[in-house]
Amino acid sequence: MALFLAFLLVPVIEIGLFIQVGGWIGLWPTLALVVLAAVLGTWLIRREGLLAMAQVQDRLRTMRDPSGPLAHGALILLAGALLMIPGFFSDACGLLLLIPPVRAAVIRFMGARMRVRSFDASHRTMRPDPQVLDGEYFEVEVDPKAPTPPSDYPPSDWTRR
Repeated sequence: MALFLAFLLVPVIEIGLFIQVGGWIGLWPTLALVVLAAVLGTWLIRREGLLAMAQVQDRLRTMRDPSGPLAHGALILLAGALLMIPGFFSDACGLLLLIPPVRAAVIRFMGARMRVRSFDASHRTMRPDPQVLDGEYFEVEVDPKAPTPPSDYPPSDWTRR
């Protein structure tokens, strides 16, 4: 029921804010703000997403719990997506999620309603694939005038010239 209300109320709020802001500052400044927010959202998704991914990889490399950087990265990604959606309400929510204390409060709020059962970054993820063979090779230059090898190809003396 809450999701239905959100899908119903958010567009109504966005349309109302477009009408209000458009009446205060005019059509072109309103459209410029929407485009500016979309560009800012795109830039933030790239910049902060790469930073969050680096933090997650660092945590995994040092065998520590990556849930903190993952949660912050997910909220930054959500903030960027909200900034890309045309509308002032979604932009305000996106800007709020860019503030680290607000993100931390959202993570605490959501964390109180979730429970992580386990985290495993054991050696199993570090094992090589059993289908992959490790080996060395060298290129053999074959004389085009040399006779064709016999049918029991390759004889050991022929490959080691």
